[in-house]
Amino acid sequence: MLEIRPNCEQCNKDLSFDAQDAVICTFECTYCEACAMGDLKNVCPNCGGNFTKRPIRPKHLLTKYPVSTKRVYNPTDINEHYKKIGETR
Repeated sequence: MLEIRPNCEQCNKDLSFDAQDAVICTFECTYCEACAMGDLKNVCPNCGGNFTKRPIRPKHLLTKYPVSTKRVYNPTDINEHYKKIGETR
């Protein structure tokens, strides 16, 4: 089951359980769409995979299956990320 993490790892923006702009990679690294598709170029800096829209957990399941409260804030050095993926700024 997905953790549904509460924030973007890059900019620390709050991402509620029903955020329309939350995206995840295959390992559930969580980013806002602006960071993921902007500076990160749709490449997860942790695993190298792509991002997909994070599903929304229905409200009626939040009590039984609560979302995570653990914040992960791990900003990526964009210049290093670009070197790794062969991009230029």
